[in-house]
Amino acid sequence: MGGILGRHDTMKRSSHGSKLETKMVESMQQRASHGTSLKSFDSIIMKFPKIDESLRKCKIIFEQFDEDSNGEIDKQELKHCFQKLEISFTEEEINDLFEACDINEDMGMKFNEFIVFLCLIYLLNEPAVSEAKIKMGLGNLEATFETLVDAFVFLDKNKDGYVSKEEMVQSMNETATGERSSGRIAMKRFEEMDWDKNGMVTFKEFLFAFTRWVGIDENEDDDE
Repeated sequence: MGGILGRHDTMKRSSHGSKLETKMVESMQQRASHGTSLKSFDSIIMKFPKIDESLRKCKIIFEQFDEDSNGEIDKQELKHCFQKLEISFTEEEINDLFEACDINEDMGMKFNEFIVFLCLIYLLNEPAVSEAKIKMGLGNLEATFETLVDAFVFLDKNKDGYVSKEEMVQSMNETATGERSSGRIAMKRFEEMDWDKNGMVTFKEFLFAFTRWVGIDENEDDDE
């Protein structure tokens, strides 16, 4: 997803205050109350290759949804696929999820955006979502999505459902070797996540940055 980070002018829509974000924050707060097994930012980095391999398997699900094979999923394709799978999301829920993941606002979810979409579906704990997890084959991705949730929980030191600059610096300094990481590196990582420059990062923003960190690119070819 290399190109979209930094293009703040295309990210005018903020999810802050939306129903979807409220659900995300509440869910992350609940997860944070249980803690995380991750002890350092280094331990997250060590998982990048395995996470990258697992996320690329989402290509099969992506291609199922991309009915016209043009490399992106539009809102109608998303609704049609949900209907075929008999997933009982409301029109509003589908629209909210689509708009949350169509970061470039070009009315189509590319592969990296679709990964975020899948992870948000996994995170939301509602009857219709539980049904979607099974019918979309997300069970095989459970371990990967749980790792992503754990990584965010590790960064969210005060367990409020967001990650601040201070928390990012603190997390980067918690290395396996006890050495302190460069504050400049911590700030760079944070800036890659903080699109609207409000100093607070949501789980969704973290996910988009993470797909870039592990190597998933929005314009990668199908054979990669």
